[in-house]
Amino acid sequence: MDRAQIPTELKAEILSEALPYIRRFHGRTIVVKYGGNAMTQQPLKESFAHDIVLLKLVGMKPVVVHGGGPQIDDALERVGKKSRFVQGMRVTDAETMEIVEWVLAGQVQQELVMLINRFGGQAVGLTGKDGGLIQARRMRLPDRDDPSLTHDLGQVGEIEAIDPSPVRALQDGAFIPVISPIGFGADGLSYNINADLVAGKIAEILCAEKLVLLTNTPGVLDRDGRLITGLTASRIEELFTDGTISGGMLPKISSALEAAHGGVNSVHIIDGRVDHCLLLEILTDRGVGTMIRSH
Repeated sequence: MDRAQIPTELKAEILSEALPYIRRFHGRTIVVKYGGNAMTQQPLKESFAHDIVLLKLVGMKPVVVHGGGPQIDDALERVGKKSRFVQGMRVTDAETMEIVEWVLAGQVQQELVMLINRFGGQAVGLTGKDGGLIQARRMRLPDRDDPSLTHDLGQVGEIEAIDPSPVRALQDGAFIPVISPIGFGADGLSYNINADLVAGKIAEILCAEKLVLLTNTPGVLDRDGRLITGLTASRIEELFTDGTISGGMLPKISSALEAAHGGVNSVHIIDGRVDHCLLLEILTDRGVGTMIRSH
């Protein structure tokens, strides 16, 4: 519908519906994992940047952590390098890591920073190496069939420690931090880390009000494909056990659950293909995804 055709009274009603949410979340940190279609389709990119700026302007403190799997795949293909995966995780040798850093901290991050700034925000790009934000160690992946065996994935990391002071310093100003999930190791190497895990841990350390994960699905679906709008820890365990939650949703749900246990008030897994999905989830009664609480 053309916005000009929306009756004035309805516009006023929509705006007034947002007021209690703006009041409740004023001054609170909202960590958003930006990924999926929202970061590959131009209208959705612009809608996302617009939403982040609006949340900042009404007094919230958004922090963005972004992924970049499809963009990394494209860049590797362009240089003729074949990706190798073990149990769904990319094996990252030194050459691949160079490309990962260029794509995440260069192409993806800077495009998002510029978009947010274009809509009136003041975004600042960071990697986990800036200000010692994310200390990482090499991940040893247990074999799915034989847990006594482990796979060496190269420069794929797991989080050892997070120092939130660079993010807090930006938040205390008028800035919006945009974080690439690259950590640094005691061995002097850079490490590529799953962006869902980084977003979850940062939300936990910052005592965020909300962690919002953008996906390419309507949220968490049951076996019949219906959206589950609310989940608790015990219900998630059931869905893990019966195989309802599997594949790419596993790290999302795991980091969501850990963040909820770690003090994040609520975690939302939402459909990044919906225009202005962030505003719908945070500032309206209906929402557009699955909300997870620890109890």
